Amino acid sequence: MTIKKLLLAALLSGFAFGAAAADKPAEKAAEPAPPPSMGTEYTDAGADTCLMCHIEGGDFPVFAIFKTKHANRADKRTPFAGLQCEACHGPGKKHADAGGGPDGINSFESTSFLTPQQRNKFCLECHENSTRIGWHASTHDANNVACSDCHKIHAERDPVLATVTQPEVCYKCHRKERADFAKPSVHPVRFGKMSCSDCHSPHGSTSTGMLVKPTVNQTCYTCHAEKRGPFLWEHAPVAEDCTLCHHPHGSVNQARLKKNPPLLCQQCHSVAGHPAVAYTPAGLPGGSGAGQAFLLAGSCLNCHSQIHGSNHPSGAKLMR
Repeated sequence: MTIKKLLLAALLSGFAFGAAAADKPAEKAAEPAPPPSMGTEYTDAGADTCLMCHIEGGDFPVFAIFKTKHANRADKRTPFAGLQCEACHGPGKKHADAGGGPDGINSFESTSFLTPQQRNKFCLECHENSTRIGWHASTHDANNVACSDCHKIHAERDPVLATVTQPEVCYKCHRKERADFAKPSVHPVRFGKMSCSDCHSPHGSTSTGMLVKPTVNQTCYTCHAEKRGPFLWEHAPVAEDCTLCHHPHGSVNQARLKKNPPLLCQQCHSVAGHPAVAYTPAGLPGGSGAGQAFLLAGSCLNCHSQIHGSNHPSGAKLMR
């Protein structure tokens, strides 16, 4: 056989091997090995085995779960319609045979050998729907917050889902906000009339601060619709961002303002050309300056009462 024929035969065999490789389905990637403490065998009796130890009054009581949706066996979407406790906690035979302990079971406590992402995986297998689609890009996920850090699965009523008890769950991490809501001028969160999730989406959103709406103003307008406008005469910072003037969580000033007028107003408005009076503390009663009438009560708002905008034909100065 000539050299040309040998090269042609080798080339053809290479094409044949490539075609066969292309037709062969790709092999499935090997499943990652379970953590060393995780069991691999399921119990025969399901939840009955667990309930022998996890009784009321014990270290880890679970009976309250039968009053929740997770234990509804008539709903095929729930854990108890299938593997019951082991649907979330994984194979439990090793754990049961050892008489308990941290080994051989998926624990959702903060001391678990599982990472927050591994713990969340069990929840997201069922709960990764449209309301939680932003979780993987959320600040909570980036800071290694686990679902079980906020939610109590075995509780009859999950505290984080109730308006009155939800803030205390959030305050475990958000301590500055706890202090803000203890100030004199606040949203009525501590009175049980609002919860954090009225403004924030804890499972993630595309807006700053994980707000429920795309912008700060749209979030505020869900309650403060009268400030939405449009107005014939607009006040520019109002249309731009409510937080330019207001603290959203709480303030020591009236109406949750960042500063009291006139100091707040003078951040943008120069005194030049106004009533020729510099609005400073010296103008207060007993001070060395004039202009007390302009500083008492609502200060600038004594005259410019329609500070969020006006529809009056003569309301260019927001005075009516």
